[in-house]
Amino acid sequence: MADIQNAIPEAIAPASGRALAVREFWAQFSRNRGAVAAGIIVLALIIVAIAAPVVAPHSPIEQYRDFVKIPPVWESGGNWRFVLGTDEAGRDMLSRLIYGARMSFWIGCVSVVLALIPGIVLGLVAAFFEKWADTPIMRLMDVLLALPSLLLAVAVVAIIGPGLLNTMLAIAIVALPGYVRLTRASAQGELHKEYVTASRVAGASTPRLMFSQVLPNCAAPLIVQATLGFSSAILDAAALGFLGLGVQPPTAEWGAMLASARDYIDNAWWIVTFPGLAIVISVLAINLLGDGLRDALDPKLKRIG
Repeated sequence: MADIQNAIPEAIAPASGRALAVREFWAQFSRNRGAVAAGIIVLALIIVAIAAPVVAPHSPIEQYRDFVKIPPVWESGGNWRFVLGTDEAGRDMLSRLIYGARMSFWIGCVSVVLALIPGIVLGLVAAFFEKWADTPIMRLMDVLLALPSLLLAVAVVAIIGPGLLNTMLAIAIVALPGYVRLTRASAQGELHKEYVTASRVAGASTPRLMFSQVLPNCAAPLIVQATLGFSSAILDAAALGFLGLGVQPPTAEWGAMLASARDYIDNAWWIVTFPGLAIVISVLAINLLGDGLRDALDPKLKRIG
């Protein structure tokens, strides 16, 4: 009975510690009102993107030939059937923006995952096996960093061909060096701490040290990097789409929408303006959210209350 009573506080302690950490994180994060507002905007965009088939009033690829280049409702000649007007092919702008958000966020999410997982593995391998793995891995990352990111993405897509999957792969390759370098630097800072030494003395294997001991303590900067990388992926996807190397028409994607509308900037401003505003608002909100996460997760940046 005594053993059970002693075990209960030990089982509760980790849970209470996690709850305290969450409360502390929220206290730090909520001080940054800009980050909170950005988080609400990002959450709303994600919800709209997920619920696109329900929220969008029309199909994003359906063409209404009798309503080509209809302006928004507040402009003369607007139609309440198409609140934000229609594009050069008679497609509803609001529906295409909503489905474009779905596509852009999907590209950003998959690209971050494709870069984050191998980036963590390579970074940990470089940190733990400095004698034989560090130099070749980091020199390869230096080569990738030496090339302009957009040029590298264009080169990758030009080699493997345009399309959704290839776009995500190209963006992931561009983002990979950042995750490798960050993971390596964070892991090297942890390797000299006492808990790692104690785990080695206790006989912990190298994979256990890498993924169970060191990696959780490197999570904070990786979360921030992944958040900021999400916005970069959206920008890169829009750039590739604008160049005609990303998602191919008639699929709704913000960059491709800008590319198809650039010839109508003089006589149909809404066709260009709304996709551009969607990119600006999304990227700005995600960056502000990333700044708030950085301030809340990095102990060195926390303000003393």
